[in-house]
Amino acid sequence: MNRAASGLQATDRIGLLCAGLAAVGFSGKAILVKLAYRHGVDAETLLALRMAFSLPFFIAMGWISARQRADRLTLRDGVWLFGLGLLGYYLASYLDFLGLRYISAALERLILFVYPTLVVLLSALLFGQRITGRVLSALALCYAGIALAVAHDWRLTGSGQDLALGSLLVFGSALSYALYLLGNGRVIHRLGTVRVTAFASVVACLLALGQFLLLRPLATLIQPGPVYGLAVAMALFSTVLPVWLLSEAIRRIGAGPVALMGSLGPVVTLLLAWWLLDEGLGGGQLAGAALVIAGVTVMARR
Repeated sequence: MNRAASGLQATDRIGLLCAGLAAVGFSGKAILVKLAYRHGVDAETLLALRMAFSLPFFIAMGWISARQRADRLTLRDGVWLFGLGLLGYYLASYLDFLGLRYISAALERLILFVYPTLVVLLSALLFGQRITGRVLSALALCYAGIALAVAHDWRLTGSGQDLALGSLLVFGSALSYALYLLGNGRVIHRLGTVRVTAFASVVACLLALGQFLLLRPLATLIQPGPVYGLAVAMALFSTVLPVWLLSEAIRRIGAGPVALMGSLGPVVTLLLAWWLLDEGLGGGQLAGAALVIAGVTVMARR
């Protein structure tokens, strides 16, 4: 009995560690994007580089997951996976990269972090799920926190137009990811977490590379050395590894605890942005982050 309990505790610790590292990895993406933008690279080229370096890993992940399962993908499965890749990893990433041109990394992470509220609202709108008073209170906390964070950045920058544009682009990214999660839930039990993630990510990588070829000449790929280094770091530490760690964490401890561990994300981004990007760290921003995390935590616990 003691041996079984200790084994369960070890699994929980590993699962929690995976969830925490995944949250930290995803949170570092905005910092890496901001650092790359200092070298003059545009969003389309940077996204293409990130996806190009990520693609071999996702192909390998998809190949391994396909060998582990006897069932083959149907045409209907392929349509679902294309849609998930389009919404969840390509469109969400592209809108996020565009938004980071205009707003701080800390504000970007806070806006992205409200995607669970969008999942709840979309579930109510599309599937008729009831919204309780508890959920309404959580929604109020989240969006009050976003308002405080936006007000903080407005006071610092004084550029309302850029702030509004960047915030809308990142909110669009969060909405796209929420739609991805709703669709993901309809196929993931049949196809498996790793399989869905791998194939949807391959689709997103190909879409990002195709977009680059349509919009930019190949010569645009010639970038300063630091851009390549940051793109590789983004691919490994803010894309491939967090995706795998997240899948492993969900397998070990379930989606609920993983969602709660995700609340580390805004805090990590806020601190890294202050340390590496010299972004201001004020009381309004901290209060806004606290409200957003509290609101999302209430819904995650539910």
